[in-house]
Amino acid sequence: MATVAERVSVLETKVDNFDEKFDDIKHDITTNHTDLKTQLKTMYDASCTQHAELAGKIKELEGFKSKWTYIIAGAIAALGWASGHVETLSAFFK
Repeated sequence: MATVAERVSVLETKVDNFDEKFDDIKHDITTNHTDLKTQLKTMYDASCTQHAELAGKIKELEGFKSKWTYIIAGAIAALGWASGHVETLSAFFK
């Protein structure tokens, strides 16, 4: 059977090993935290760039849609007016 001194010696060795491993774990956590923050910043910047690009494309499409909507509505209004005044227009062109 082991003596008290031997058992204390074994426990001291285990505590020393635990302290070393604990320091390694703290260092790993700090490193992972820093890496994670860097990666999140990179992803945030990419997301902002993509959102700005998509917002520009949507603005272009809305402008295109509005332009052609007004052109078509104007053409329909002009054709409606012209069809209502066919007699006046035919007299004008004679």
